[in-house]
Amino acid sequence: MDKKVILCVDDDEIILKCLLVQLRSHFGTKFEYELSTSPFEAFEIIEELTNSGSEIVAIISDWLMPDMNGDKFLIEVHKKHPDIIKIMLTGNAGDTIIEKIKEEANLTACFFKPWDKNKLFQTLEGTISQL
Repeated sequence: MDKKVILCVDDDEIILKCLLVQLRSHFGTKFEYELSTSPFEAFEIIEELTNSGSEIVAIISDWLMPDMNGDKFLIEVHKKHPDIIKIMLTGNAGDTIIEKIKEEANLTACFFKPWDKNKLFQTLEGTISQL
């Protein structure tokens, strides 16, 4: 059976580690978890995982990152992988940007930092179960 992966993308390593701890404590070994500190690295991870037969079920991405913001990243991901669940974490994105990502990348949800981990888990559980 192919492994199912949740990919977390944020330029802040503390946020990534926090997400990893929360996801592992809730989902355990149901998923594998990949972390990336940049969208460009995340594109490489997506390609490697896809080529190895792994299924990326969800991407949790920050919005404000150097080099490429999360909206552009998620829109690019959506063009090649429309079935991946896309969730954004942000402390900065406004309604216009969030609406744009919903329209152009089929954004599932947007959570403002600090996020409510239970709402994040409920969103992931609800959308992943529909796959």
